[in-house]
Amino acid sequence: MADNGVGAQSQKSSLIKHTNLECKNLYDYLKSRPPSVLEKLYNHPTICLAVYRELPELARQYVIRILFVEQPVPQAVVASWGSQAFSKEHTHVSKVLTELSVWQEAGIPGGLLGWILSPTFKKNLKVALLGGGKAWSMSSALEVDSKARDVSFLDAYSQERWECVLHYMVGSQQQEGISADAVRILLHAGLMKRDEEDGSPVITRQGFQFLLLDRQAQVWHFILQYLDTVEERGLDLVECLTFLFQLSFSTLGKDYSTEGMSPGLLIFLQHLREFGLVYQRKRKAGRFYPTRLALNITTSNDKVPDIEEDAPKGYIVVETNYRVYAYTDSNLQVALVGLFTELMYRFPNLVVGVITRDSVRQALRGGITADQIIGFLKQHAHPRMLDLQAKQPLPPTVVDQIKLWELERNRLVYSEGVLYSQFLSQADFNVLKEYAKSIGCLIWDNNDRRTLVINKSSHDDVKKFWKRYSKGN
Repeated sequence: MADNGVGAQSQKSSLIKHTNLECKNLYDYLKSRPPSVLEKLYNHPTICLAVYRELPELARQYVIRILFVEQPVPQAVVASWGSQAFSKEHTHVSKVLTELSVWQEAGIPGGLLGWILSPTFKKNLKVALLGGGKAWSMSSALEVDSKARDVSFLDAYSQERWECVLHYMVGSQQQEGISADAVRILLHAGLMKRDEEDGSPVITRQGFQFLLLDRQAQVWHFILQYLDTVEERGLDLVECLTFLFQLSFSTLGKDYSTEGMSPGLLIFLQHLREFGLVYQRKRKAGRFYPTRLALNITTSNDKVPDIEEDAPKGYIVVETNYRVYAYTDSNLQVALVGLFTELMYRFPNLVVGVITRDSVRQALRGGITADQIIGFLKQHAHPRMLDLQAKQPLPPTVVDQIKLWELERNRLVYSEGVLYSQFLSQADFNVLKEYAKSIGCLIWDNNDRRTLVINKSSHDDVKKFWKRYSKGN
């Protein structure tokens, strides 16, 4: 048998695995926190209400039914509240409630197991639903603001601050004004990385995917990455999270007081100000205004309808000839469309581009998937397209072709390997083939030619096995 170190092509269709952007929802984030942190969080009615609001519908029913029960409820009784057809849903919500420490197992006389709500969660959820408890520190009475800001001003301010971050990511000329904190978060989140040559931040695969998310998902993911760094900044994670949840229940256009806030919380407020989640006229002002970015920040998009003023206005028209018309004068929106199209013409309020094989392949190389491109075009489809085709606003030929271009790119994958050939017998070939399969290093084999291709990293192990096998025979 001879083995030759060559770059072997895999003849099996297997995709190269890249690290994709992982966007956690509130449940995914909280279940990764230690139980001690959850216990501290549940000391605040605001957080208990937000967690309850985000639970699956069946889980919310369970919580309400045992909220005023002071003893454990047998698990069999809880399971009997739904039909057997929904046993999978029952198992799922039981796992969710357990991982979030909303309820816990408790023994019942007779050896049975039951469920009982966490005492801290139960107490503070009652406060949130029925009233009582301590007033929020930021709800202190304020004099009338002589320079009050209306909703339209707050919307324009938050959009300007947030788009400043996005402009920086796409390398737009309009990227001045971004804070050093925002740049650090982008690097920490892996949305950007330092260039090896000049050290300047450049966008990553995850960053391209981040750009095509909707605004609420972008803000939530960005804030989660920031929360990962709060302890390094000397801030209290529980305190910051509590304030963030309070903001999510605030009223748009209303000013709130900073009186009674700790020094750490005031620093956190300034960071939120830089990201556009709150507006404050100056650092030492005794009041601030939450913006629309902070409202319902922890709420799933499918549970809270978009506020009409905040709903993105569609501006993209896609034709069957792969032409894309973007009715916009925003440099950011033009840059986003340019991620997967070849721009042809630009007018004061219109950009014309075309979706081509090369432009889509370039987007795919950058980490954007076909589904993300299609989802972006649907999300920003012009109202006229929605009127004509309510179910499918995009031409089916364009959708299918984008997916085909992605499949075309994933047909062949090259793996570096070592070629094994010239076996003296079929038995020897079969022994080595089975061993390679058992350790998961077999890339390709051909029985007729008695040829194997082994993963290069496992070449030494396979060689040692073959020597032991040869000596034994």
